[in-house]
Amino acid sequence: MANVESQAANSVANKIISNVGQVIVGKDKQIKLLMVALLVGGHVLLEDVPGTGKTKTARALAQSLKLDFKRVQFTIDLLPSDLTGIHYFDRSSDQFIFRQGPIFTNILLADEINRATARTQSSLLECMEEKQVTVDGETRPLPPPFLVIATQNPIESQGTFPLPEAQLDRFLLMLSMDYPTHDESISILKRFATSDPLTDLQSVATPEELLDMQKKATEVYVADCIYDYATNIVEATRVSAEIRVGASPRALLALVSAAKALALLSGRDFVTPDDIKELTVPVLAHRLSMHASGAISKDGSMLTQHDHAASILNSILGMVSCPTENFTKK
Repeated sequence: MANVESQAANSVANKIISNVGQVIVGKDKQIKLLMVALLVGGHVLLEDVPGTGKTKTARALAQSLKLDFKRVQFTIDLLPSDLTGIHYFDRSSDQFIFRQGPIFTNILLADEINRATARTQSSLLECMEEKQVTVDGETRPLPPPFLVIATQNPIESQGTFPLPEAQLDRFLLMLSMDYPTHDESISILKRFATSDPLTDLQSVATPEELLDMQKKATEVYVADCIYDYATNIVEATRVSAEIRVGASPRALLALVSAAKALALLSGRDFVTPDDIKELTVPVLAHRLSMHASGAISKDGSMLTQHDHAASILNSILGMVSCPTENFTKK
């Protein structure tokens, strides 16, 4: 792949990040990682407290790419058919007709996904993994590109159904929006003082451009030493005394695929160790099962399982030997 193509992808990425930045302040890193998920065809779990801009970020990304967007509020009484759709009897035609559910979209925001029952959560598995929906024995493909952005509140567990490991493994990335800084908070106040900038947000790229970038991401070069580096990181999670279940082969594939997409968005046609390092925690932390339910941080506070996993992964990154040779295609 010519480097000019990766530079073009970088230009499109910067336009999208800048456009979403007209609505969302100070979240360029999260927006770029959401684009990584779009290029890989993966999905994202956003875990943070309410009011940090998760929904607006998803909507702004969809509008920037002229993609169809739907939001579903997950509740305990939500049924699988409320997502996938149903067959209903149409008296005028005297036959059953399929009514599509909100899953038939490009970007689906599954808000507070852990408030739905396991049965409803499981209805997303086929959609997320195989990009299709099967209802009453009939399979229908979902429109490409397809991205699920699921949210959950980490501080409230009452009335929730924790996501099982099998479903967590379907998410390419787990991200946090984080609180804004003092200056960013003031920028938010000024930006939303008179109107919502999301209302007038224009698209800066097309779905066709995105699909072309998806193809180019698969062609990004990965040197053998990078394959070895990523594999060593994943294998280290399987022998750590603090990790009960390490990262799977699917997690390794996800790590390398995401690194290729990140390299493309950064204007390169080859992966570097820094791409692997940047994505290790977002790709792997939520897939690990820890021995302890929590650990103590340096300040004495209790770490969540995800934060504990992230801490162990950062330690692994410090121990695994990082390649220093040429990573470009020979």
